[in-house]
Amino acid sequence: MTTLSGAQILLPSGDWCEGAVTLEQGRIETVEAGPALPRRPDTLELDGGYLVPGLFDIQVNGGGGVLFNDAPTLETLRTMSEAHRAFGTCAMLPTLISDDIDKVRAAIAAVEQAIAEGVPGIVGMHLEGPMLNPAKRGIHDARHFRTFDAETLELFSSMQGGRTLITLAPEAVERDHIRELARRGIRVALGHSLAGYDEARIAEADGVTGYTHLFNAMTGIESRKPGAVVAALEGQAWCGLIVDGHHVDPAVLRLAIRAKADQRFCLVTDAMPVAGTDLEEFVLGGRRIVIQDGACRGEDGTLAGSALTMIGAVHRATESLGIDLASALRFASMEPARFMGLEGELGTVEAGRRANLLHLDGDLRVQRSWIDGDMVEVPA
Repeated sequence: MTTLSGAQILLPSGDWCEGAVTLEQGRIETVEAGPALPRRPDTLELDGGYLVPGLFDIQVNGGGGVLFNDAPTLETLRTMSEAHRAFGTCAMLPTLISDDIDKVRAAIAAVEQAIAEGVPGIVGMHLEGPMLNPAKRGIHDARHFRTFDAETLELFSSMQGGRTLITLAPEAVERDHIRELARRGIRVALGHSLAGYDEARIAEADGVTGYTHLFNAMTGIESRKPGAVVAALEGQAWCGLIVDGHHVDPAVLRLAIRAKADQRFCLVTDAMPVAGTDLEEFVLGGRRIVIQDGACRGEDGTLAGSALTMIGAVHRATESLGIDLASALRFASMEPARFMGLEGELGTVEAGRRANLLHLDGDLRVQRSWIDGDMVEVPA
């Protein structure tokens, strides 16, 4: 048993309190509020700062110099996990962008193996494509796009032991396909799509519960064409936000946050191999990607993911979106957990939850992380 004390604790309500959190066998045993709790022999004094839920990234393509598409293996996942943990990520969905079916099979097998072997933080995977609209392909290679058939359904819903998120364009599949994926427990998000407002609302009725990187690669807002963005803000689906300052202007994101009553937002990194490194370029599907003013871009200027980290996303959200720290952390922990149906396990500092926690100093630098109760200190 370990008791953590001496930091401000973020409660599920969004309030902060002094107190102590006790960990036992990989879970949070108790959360006690109070400024003068008796010290126990097993207490670890945190000496200020914040004790918050571990961050949950539902869209992470790579990091630490590796890309999941390049090598969908257990070793790649170990490297990604370690690289992003230093920046606050305690749960992630390694993301495979559109690729051939053999690559999808290998990626699913690697994630299953990682979960079975307890690679820290791997809780499922995100398949971004290949049922996308070529007109909104972004950096995806349209040669890998395919129709949705019985083989695709069985493969994409085959992963055991973790959660699966699939990004697709509703116009690239049949309505019954979305319904069947949802029936099988797959989370379905709209993305890389020309679906308009009406089509997006129909897709939500069929089982779409998320929008991948809101505003990017989808129909926007016009006076007589409200687009998928308006459907996302009006509806009850979760919206992924890339707050790197390049994908969407902060003013537009501030408007979105004010417009969406249920506040179902998930901060995501869309991270590429450069995240957590000093690399200045990488190769994606044979294309050279370079870092220009902090943005990952192909040689034609197309955005290609980001160099963002989750704690960096929290920083940017508090600095540029006009939201407080508790809200930014909720978008980076509780809301992704709710979106993926893992709110009973992750996303809050609450008795019974998995002991996935962060200790941040007053400047929001990660000092320590716990994943299932195992602590790692981050070097200064």
